[in-house]
Amino acid sequence: MDNKISPEAQVAELELDAVIGFNDIILWDYKKRELLARLSLHKGKIEALAFSPNDLYLVSLGGPDDGSGTIRVWELDLPNRKIWPTECQTGQMKRIVMSIGMADDDSFFYLGTTTGDILKMNPRTKLLTDAGPAKDKFSLGVSAIRCLKMGGLLVGSGAGLLVFCKSPSYKPIKKIQLQGGITSITLRGEGHQFFVGTEESHIYRVSFTDFKETLIATCHFEAVEDIVFPFGTAELFATCAKKDIRVWHTSSNRELLRITVPNMTCHGIDFMRDGKSIISAWNDGKIRAFAPETGQLMYVINSAHRIGVTAIATTSDCKRVISGGGEGEVRVWQIGCQTQKLEEALKEHKSSVSCIRVKRNNEECVTASTDGTCIIWDLVRLRRNQMILANTLFQCVCYHPEEFQIITSGTDRKIAYWEVFDGTVIRELEGSLSGSINGMDITQEGVHFVTGGNDHLVKVWDYNEGEVTHVGVGHSGNITRIRISPGNQYIVSVSADGAILRWKYPYTS
Repeated sequence: MDNKISPEAQVAELELDAVIGFNDIILWDYKKRELLARLSLHKGKIEALAFSPNDLYLVSLGGPDDGSGTIRVWELDLPNRKIWPTECQTGQMKRIVMSIGMADDDSFFYLGTTTGDILKMNPRTKLLTDAGPAKDKFSLGVSAIRCLKMGGLLVGSGAGLLVFCKSPSYKPIKKIQLQGGITSITLRGEGHQFFVGTEESHIYRVSFTDFKETLIATCHFEAVEDIVFPFGTAELFATCAKKDIRVWHTSSNRELLRITVPNMTCHGIDFMRDGKSIISAWNDGKIRAFAPETGQLMYVINSAHRIGVTAIATTSDCKRVISGGGEGEVRVWQIGCQTQKLEEALKEHKSSVSCIRVKRNNEECVTASTDGTCIIWDLVRLRRNQMILANTLFQCVCYHPEEFQIITSGTDRKIAYWEVFDGTVIRELEGSLSGSINGMDITQEGVHFVTGGNDHLVKVWDYNEGEVTHVGVGHSGNITRIRISPGNQYIVSVSADGAILRWKYPYTS
């Protein structure tokens, strides 16, 4: 490839920051990944950006402040540095436009509307040429349009239908159904091949001749609630977000498996130590176990908690599951070959359980809750050993590998070290300058730990010194959970904007 930046590539980079809600346009050097310029004139949201065909100009469109649903052709007046608009006439037809595409020879432009039809306009006369389809309009609107050099249009709908059609009938000549409303269509070359992006964070490659799709990239499109590695391997990991649990290949970032429970939200996941099941916590109060190779449902524990299951952990002998609920109960389940039995319900927390960690010998666990307590439980006698109180909503807790100390954090932004034996606080660190700390993990050696939270930063800490040694900047949403891979090769952090970021662990183990 040559070094020239394609407009699509630049716009893709640009729109990232225009869409996040800054009033700035940021111009990037795509190859060097460097910021070239920051353009600030818009007072509100920036809706769209486009480069001129000769790459001399960039046009930006402000948000819907007038709400009048206009269609305009703008003429450049270069000597006076002005652009002059002319209203287009559509007669009796009143439409709200979602997408726009210009024919290659500038003879016509096409508008996709919220009502699912396409308007063809003449830019010289500013008049409506035709509109369609008359029947079977595109469900949930025409969200993307691309004109092909060979004639005809590629049309994407809000319901995920991709269609090749022609004016004036706009009846589908070729069509495929994709997952999620279509947000963008980008041609490769003359359009013999093209790429399609959807609202559910899928990018497909489609060849025009056979009109078959290949999924080339995907990620979560909702807030990611949890991330976990299987015991002893960094080769893969699992994440959960809303209705999905996904298993990823670590080094290639490839999705290996997707488990979907429609209309539900998964709050937490854990691998059984033997790697034979993924245990998951759901907002409908059920605990579901799936096979990690096939995604097949192995068993369900119904009515595990009254107000949803909010946290989950497993013991290393694979015989127990510890769950926490929205009502604050901690429940211990005995897992047999065919049966799942409630062993004990521990009722001490007054609010939802946010995190559970089990001691290596399976005789003790610690639960963090948004009621401002962390409780250390005796899993042999099934009763409370110790309670820790703080003026915070606890979000995360970790055992130090030597297991005589635990570290906690939450909405007060403090990282606290506690004595397991008597629940006294040993030290407190200022964990963040702004916002809650939501996730933490500690290395197997206990020398370093990592944190992430609402300041969008990944921080690596020296455990004994209590100092930050490294900071990772990359998230654009609140970090929800974070893990160090077995063998200390990577740190993986997940966030509320659906992102999964894999970081190189800064120390060699």
